[in-house]
Amino acid sequence: MEKQKEETNPYQSFKENSEYDGANQQELRFPMMENDEYRKAQRQEIKRGKEEGLDVSLYSNPQYNWLQMEEIRMGLRDKVDASVYADPAYNYETMRQIRLSLYSGIDLIPYLKRGFVDDDLEEIRFALANRLPIDRWLKDNMCAPQIHEIRVGLCEDIDISPYADIGYNWMQMQEIRLGIEKRLDVSIYTNHLYNHAQMREIRLGLEAGLDVSSYCSLVYSATDMKEKRNAVLRAKKEKSARADSLRKKEFSISIEENGNKAYAYIPWITGNVVTKEDIYEDLERREIVFGIKHEAISYLIDKRRYNERILIAEGIPAVKGDDGWFEWFVRLDLPRIPAPLPDGGVDYVNIEAFEMVDEGEKIAFYHRAKEGSSGKNVYGETIHAEGGTEKKALRGVGFQIEPDGVTYVSKMNGKFEFTGGRILITNMLVVREDVTAVTGKLEVDGSVYVIGSIYSGGYIKATGDIIIEHNVETGRLIAGGNVMIKKGSCSKNDCFIDAGGEVSGSYFEAANINAGGNVKANYIMNSVINTMGRVTVSGSKGMLLGGKISAVRGVDTYNLGNRLHLKTVLDIGRNDLYAKEHAAYEKKRDKILEDMKALEEEWEKILQMEEVGRAVPEEIQRRIHAAMEVQGQRLAELDGEDSKLTNLTGQAAKEPVIVRGRAYEGSVVVLNGIKYTLTSEVRRVLFKLRNKQVVMVAL
Repeated sequence: MEKQKEETNPYQSFKENSEYDGANQQELRFPMMENDEYRKAQRQEIKRGKEEGLDVSLYSNPQYNWLQMEEIRMGLRDKVDASVYADPAYNYETMRQIRLSLYSGIDLIPYLKRGFVDDDLEEIRFALANRLPIDRWLKDNMCAPQIHEIRVGLCEDIDISPYADIGYNWMQMQEIRLGIEKRLDVSIYTNHLYNHAQMREIRLGLEAGLDVSSYCSLVYSATDMKEKRNAVLRAKKEKSARADSLRKKEFSISIEENGNKAYAYIPWITGNVVTKEDIYEDLERREIVFGIKHEAISYLIDKRRYNERILIAEGIPAVKGDDGWFEWFVRLDLPRIPAPLPDGGVDYVNIEAFEMVDEGEKIAFYHRAKEGSSGKNVYGETIHAEGGTEKKALRGVGFQIEPDGVTYVSKMNGKFEFTGGRILITNMLVVREDVTAVTGKLEVDGSVYVIGSIYSGGYIKATGDIIIEHNVETGRLIAGGNVMIKKGSCSKNDCFIDAGGEVSGSYFEAANINAGGNVKANYIMNSVINTMGRVTVSGSKGMLLGGKISAVRGVDTYNLGNRLHLKTVLDIGRNDLYAKEHAAYEKKRDKILEDMKALEEEWEKILQMEEVGRAVPEEIQRRIHAAMEVQGQRLAELDGEDSKLTNLTGQAAKEPVIVRGRAYEGSVVVLNGIKYTLTSEVRRVLFKLRNKQVVMVAL
């Protein structure tokens, strides 16, 4: 392939001309090539960029020729990161391929660093766009035609391993690929010493069904091979012609679809005479006895339907039974994800958070699987049908299965959920007034739905979820599950929310939140948030301003801080919450190890007793062995959870902190204990750890 060539023409400065005002004359006084037409084309590209309102400083450099300038201008115009390829070392075709890849979200830079340019990159881009595994076969120094042959083979879903070898030139690759497509034995000519013309002659011989052994030798040139191939082909045709003159009957019967269908085919050959008796004799010889279509055989012979495949026997296919399925009488498709707002935020106000059911209400009915119907093939053999698959009974709490074994009804008035394949019906207290100090403390074994708001002194404690239809000004909410405040929370630092699950709302101001799951809102101001999950602030007007956010799994916000430099602290990853959780894992692990050690000692005693002939009841042995397996499984699950938490907060964590809008000066980001303070305003950045330092990466 043609690689990037250095510019060798002498340069001189831009001449002053009427296309640029006086203020820009100094900026555009660059050394340029002396060719007037060349300079004119460069100036024209800069002029077009300015007319389109683009930042032409990215390519106002005399080292770019006008074609390179055009590629950079088109990238700026189409709002892709043209700086990725704005390098005089790249020729315009290389720039073009990188620009086109950016439109599709494809990263060609790693391939560029490996030395691929121009047409090489185009072939790689086509392969990646079609999600082909090109990287498995791509080797350094491969040229574009070689990559093209590999890509074509991958597109056609053939085994390219016989030719995906840099030792072959592209023409050799093409000959091997064509042979594979025709299902030929390409091993006969996959020899690097054959040139492509020799390979072609061997391939053509194989396609013609010839015995190529007489000429597939390296001692023969491609011209010699062609002559010998034509000679073998002529001999074959002569032999075939002699055989045709002696042939009296020619037909075939093929069995397809696992013995369910039989087709007859009579070729149109001079002198070929096939009778019905010939067909029936062949059917008898093949033991085809069921589903014979006598009318079709008569049609084939009487109407002389030669060169056509005619169905002359057909069995009855087996039909699989219908699978069991559940019919639901409650909604499973509640829009639990809030609808988006025009500014990119989410509508927490109008979300339907739950479905209510009454005691005795039918919630589901199971339709049992059905038996299939057996079939029979053309040999008269019975084909047994596969029955439908039964589904497992639903599990969960708050419901019962009627004596018929298929009807599911609620055992209580409560909130219905179907999560993780389980039915959860829990007690739901509906409060149709505001909750204040006057209302008193509400403690509920289940969930609470407040149609009003929470005011000063309001207190709710629930083992399930807490849903507030309007606002929370002050008070304390404690939930074993999720907390949703549809309109939001605003207080003077005397609003406390504790949730085992997720906390969400339109906004939070001066709130104190502790959550086991994620925290979501459209803006958060002057709040203290501690969560094992992730804090998400949505919408182009969303902001995370003031206070301290401790989130183990990270933060995703539009704006961070403000121009008044109100201190905003993000403590992400391995913070105090992480340390506490990790310590809890270690404590649980030590307890499991202690229990396992005790069980192993008991098991050792059993083995010793067995050795001296003292029988131990099998039930005791079974229980201890089962307990050991359970503890081993618990240990593996605990280690898996701890490892997952470690990976989520490690050096390789992908998106610890995302700011999609502005991050203002004075904001503090702490990742795994490493602190970074913004010294100036930045836009659209990702904060992450690299070599034990907090770095900013552009989104």
